[in-house]
Amino acid sequence: MDIQYVKGVGPQRAKRLRKLNIHTVEDLLYYVPRDYEDRSQFKTISQCIEGEKVGLRVNVCGYPERRKARKNLSILRVQVKDASGYAYLVWFNQDYMINKLSLNDEIVVYGKVNIFNNQIQIMNPTIEKGDEEKVGRIIPIYALTNRLTNNEMIRIMTNAIRDYSSNLKERLPEYMIKDLNLMPIQEAIKNIHFPKSRSHYVKARKRLAFEELLILQLGLFLIKSRQEAINKGIQFPPVKEVYSFIEDLPFKLTKAQMKVFREVEKDMESHVQMNRLIQGDVGSGKTIMAVLAMFKAWKAGYQSVMMAPTEILAQQHFNSISKYFEDYDIRCELLVGSFTNKKKEAILKDLKEGKIHVLIGTHAVIQDKVEFKNLGLAITDEQHRFGVRQRAILSQKGESPDILVMTATPIPRTLALILYGDLDISIIDELPPGRKEIETYAVGFNLIDRVHNFVKKQLLEGRQAYIVCPLIEESESLDLESAEELYNTLKEEVYKDFKLGLLHGRMKQEEKDAVMERFANKELDLLVSTTVIEVGINVPNANIMVIYNAERFGLAQLHQLRGRVGRGEYQSYCILINGSNSKIARERMRILQSSSDGFYISEKDLELRGPGEFFGTRQHGLPDLKIANLFTDMEILKLAQKKAKEIIERDAYLLEDCHYYLRESIIDIFKDRIKDIIFN
Repeated sequence: MDIQYVKGVGPQRAKRLRKLNIHTVEDLLYYVPRDYEDRSQFKTISQCIEGEKVGLRVNVCGYPERRKARKNLSILRVQVKDASGYAYLVWFNQDYMINKLSLNDEIVVYGKVNIFNNQIQIMNPTIEKGDEEKVGRIIPIYALTNRLTNNEMIRIMTNAIRDYSSNLKERLPEYMIKDLNLMPIQEAIKNIHFPKSRSHYVKARKRLAFEELLILQLGLFLIKSRQEAINKGIQFPPVKEVYSFIEDLPFKLTKAQMKVFREVEKDMESHVQMNRLIQGDVGSGKTIMAVLAMFKAWKAGYQSVMMAPTEILAQQHFNSISKYFEDYDIRCELLVGSFTNKKKEAILKDLKEGKIHVLIGTHAVIQDKVEFKNLGLAITDEQHRFGVRQRAILSQKGESPDILVMTATPIPRTLALILYGDLDISIIDELPPGRKEIETYAVGFNLIDRVHNFVKKQLLEGRQAYIVCPLIEESESLDLESAEELYNTLKEEVYKDFKLGLLHGRMKQEEKDAVMERFANKELDLLVSTTVIEVGINVPNANIMVIYNAERFGLAQLHQLRGRVGRGEYQSYCILINGSNSKIARERMRILQSSSDGFYISEKDLELRGPGEFFGTRQHGLPDLKIANLFTDMEILKLAQKKAKEIIERDAYLLEDCHYYLRESIIDIFKDRIKDIIFN
């Protein structure tokens, strides 16, 4: 039913609600509060503490006093009392409150405590007359839009729950509700909006989050199984020579690398299109997996393409991958946006004619003009930098080419099943032997001189260093040194006897490449940079990473930056300069000092920072979640995945009557991705 017909809504409020993506009664009932105020607990006036929000039961013992503080500000005060003492209720620009109060009224008030001239004041309180049952409750706080108040929202929601919650369909099968001791849907909806107690809220939220994650996971399982059924991929023949290629490598593959390669090899030799994600920590050796897959594709007469998020990383991949293929008749080319049109056209011509076997590039490789003669393998590196759509465009450059996705941003496997629900997952969970642990230290700005002296000592011994800071240029809103300002200070005052370079995202690509080339060729001793160096840059002689204002970065990002050193034979160091005294900042620094395990660090990152700064689910092509949080509801997510597998094993296409509403919900949420594919 349309939202405007709910009591208290009407056409005008319906317009405002639609801005919140509330179009139907069901949308409204599932529009959960963003927060709650617990007004169920009462204090006495003598127990009031400044800054706290409190509920009080008081009597009005004075007449309202109104005074004009200035032209646009009026202040209304009224004295109240209880058995423990006196207080004042204070409102700003709310003169209408005079008419709501009379001497000796018994009222309940809720507001923030302020102490002024030794008087207890309750600022801009909400007041109600009546008994405790009416006012002593947990109040929902909703995300709102212009000209829609929280009180209006509460009234509308109260009416909707009273008149329509009985119409809600129970999506979960009865056997599951019973087995897991879950709240029925109607009770859950009532308690997510107006919980009787904290325990009622916890049970209601668990029930609704579980339902949402179960439907999401079932949908992804069904899409994946359907893809496997209809995506007839290239069936690559077995290639014995790939093992000779492995034997000839200048290093020995780890057990984890061999395990992952065999998974890739099995996928490529299957008649089903490969869709595989390779997760591996910084330096775990993901690139060689791509090289082996490219070699296998070349032996079968197919072309390969690899897409990287930046020109620096694409160039680096090109340099390293080309070397592996020097002794073979494999032509490898680079394609990036900064190339001249003439150079691009020559590459595109040879690519279309099949003269290029491996193409490495940035987004330039998915432009319309890029055509392959016989694309068999499409690889994306640092997948989190690309959306589902870009990956899809890349795969459409061939006839169902095998898809390989690589990321050095480790995320917990449970979460990967959701974020990359259409992919099989391989994990390289072992670093190559001989890599020295990077010594990590966290210090305050009071030790900055000692840090610079230590860096100078290393530079004099022939090493190189990175200094990273969070901003490109001066910012009025954040008191942080920018890269340009820091570069100038260090060059002119601290490192006068050394050669410095500057790198940031706003530089032209040719400038970036020139600076990086000079650093890689040891023409520069120290590189001052923003996080543009976070991904992929490999300079074995650089053994020091200094990060200014480390508290401004996420743990996973700091771990990525740290991974830029420790790539050569020298002992490497990462020095985190923490500009914050907060407890959470100290805890984050402690985690980095105590661990080099990217998976552990990313889990801690999720715990400490929450989802907003870690991954946007939208770029992964996932439906928006209204209740569940992929990052904080990890235990509920694990349970939902377990139950989703049990359902699929029992009823592969949800055809049983007890799964009817689950099936309808999946079709509604995933729409075109599932409709007409799975349930025909």
